[in-house]
Amino acid sequence: MNEPTRLSWTDVRDKIRARILSRTYGPGDKLPRDEDIAQEFGCARTTVHRAMQDLSQIGLVERKRKGGTHVRLDPVTRATFDIPITRREVEQRGSKYDYQLISREMEQTPLPVMARFGIQRPVEMLRIKALHLADNCPYIFEDRWVDTRSNADILDADLIRESANEWLVRNKPYSRVDVRFYAMNAEGESAEYLSTREGTALFVIERTTWIGDDPITTVQAVAAPGYQLLAQG
Repeated sequence: MNEPTRLSWTDVRDKIRARILSRTYGPGDKLPRDEDIAQEFGCARTTVHRAMQDLSQIGLVERKRKGGTHVRLDPVTRATFDIPITRREVEQRGSKYDYQLISREMEQTPLPVMARFGIQRPVEMLRIKALHLADNCPYIFEDRWVDTRSNADILDADLIRESANEWLVRNKPYSRVDVRFYAMNAEGESAEYLSTREGTALFVIERTTWIGDDPITTVQAVAAPGYQLLAQG
């Protein structure tokens, strides 16, 4: 018997946002308690809390300590960035997803990683290299660093079965994200794992997240030639 799919906070947020946009919850309406929404969706109350926090940040709802959560009368539109789960991205294209863990080792952070996190001294972090595939072809090569001081439980995660990308999105909400997009020429590992010639232009997405002042992860996600980034409002 298949286990029911566990909803992430982004799933819950999107369901509530859809109800607001469809006027199931109209302007000024009070939303159900977090506990009631958690019971309806079969998820943890903390998952609902994180979803509501994001809806509040993007200006759709207003939360008060003793007054509950209400749909804003004058919703504010703000730009937001959701970290995608690569498996879903591939499957939504109609392709078959696969994933390979290349390596996971504790290493000292090099200067570029220290600069991304804004730390002054090298620290030991978990470095994870992985390859995402679409229809058995290379899709994205990830070179990721995870700060185990704030994410010690990732050391027990089965990263052979589930990618660090998916595990972190589901388990580690962030309060801040920095994103950079740029191009690089394929060389070394990026050329090898993406099965392309050295010198080929590749699209790179670099993301770094924090919870408060504590680093969570930084990843350089290098996409195979032909990759397209789609943004929807």
